[in-house]
Amino acid sequence: MGQTSPGSKPKIIIIDYHMGNVRSVFNALAHLGYDPIISNKKEDIESADRLILPGVGAFSVGMYNLNKLNLIELLNQEVLGKKKPILGICLGAQLFAMKGYEGGEFEGLGWIDAEVVKVEPSDRKLKIPHIGWNDVALLNPSVLFKDVQELDFYFVHSYYIKCSDPRLVTSQFEYGENFTASIEHGNIFGVQFHPEKSQLNGLKLLQNIIERTKND
Repeated sequence: MGQTSPGSKPKIIIIDYHMGNVRSVFNALAHLGYDPIISNKKEDIESADRLILPGVGAFSVGMYNLNKLNLIELLNQEVLGKKKPILGICLGAQLFAMKGYEGGEFEGLGWIDAEVVKVEPSDRKLKIPHIGWNDVALLNPSVLFKDVQELDFYFVHSYYIKCSDPRLVTSQFEYGENFTASIEHGNIFGVQFHPEKSQLNGLKLLQNIIERTKND
């Protein structure tokens, strides 16, 4: 699938795999003037121009739900095969990793060479989960942050994506020490924070994934 024609709205599918947070992502995109669709239907995902995988909850449950809904092979086909741009948000981004260690060891989608491990700052006074606004520092260029005026985003999480290759990490946040805030690998984008809850900064980031990415 190529880029959308000038003046037409891209078809955005917010993947519904029963892990919450889809409605707030929908509302943010609608506020930007798009017509997103919340769906887990094969025909919708195949015809999408952009995919968004949100999510709040446990890594193991997220993978279980993707498998139960027969979405894993379909997503591999669309994202790895067709190189369709996808944005993972919070748990959605974590599922791109090889493995996750919340409540045991579980396989992820395996799209990026990373593991999902607990946030354990050296300062034990810092509370987990990490909740609230936090600045992020850019490490590598990323289309996601183009023209974002302030790099301040809202986080809610206890785990993070630990990448084997530092070139995949486009930004980090500091919480006693540095942790991954965002990743990028070709057409695969992920953010640990919640752009849909991050006001103007987050809206601009969502607009970037829609307008500034393209299918190879």
